[in-house]
Amino acid sequence: MNVDVTALPGIGVRKDFSARSGRRIGVVDHRDGGIDLIVSKLDDPDACAAQIPLTADEAAVLANLLGAPQLVAQLREDHRDLPGITTRQLPIGEESPYEGRTLGETGMRTRTKTSIVAVMRSGQLHPSPGPDFTFAADDLLVVVGTPDGLTAAAKILTHG
Repeated sequence: MNVDVTALPGIGVRKDFSARSGRRIGVVDHRDGGIDLIVSKLDDPDACAAQIPLTADEAAVLANLLGAPQLVAQLREDHRDLPGITTRQLPIGEESPYEGRTLGETGMRTRTKTSIVAVMRSGQLHPSPGPDFTFAADDLLVVVGTPDGLTAAAKILTHG
């Protein structure tokens, strides 16, 4: 899929793509650091139907919402021929005993036989985190394992 990048003199840069619906969807990165989510009108791809200003935190959350499911879907597809193996997204909440602690401190692999294969944080993908990777609130972990192992992993991340 092609992303079009258009300079907007005095404003910043528009980055958008054409969706199957015919609308263009994208963002405007303002020179002052602002970010707008934009959606074109159906009948005129150059006219804006919606422009929603986002804070950096909101943009990061939106990126996580959009990025993690794509990664999980790809991993599920990759594992479809492996019966008993599945992939889930597990959050690190502010109340998690592992917020601010490392992956190694969870003992996840030893305790559950699951693997944390990626972490989505503020719109950034951190693939194959090592044992020294420190979790933060609102991280979204992509975990692979058996259904029982994934249930145990969710309990560990929530209750310790």
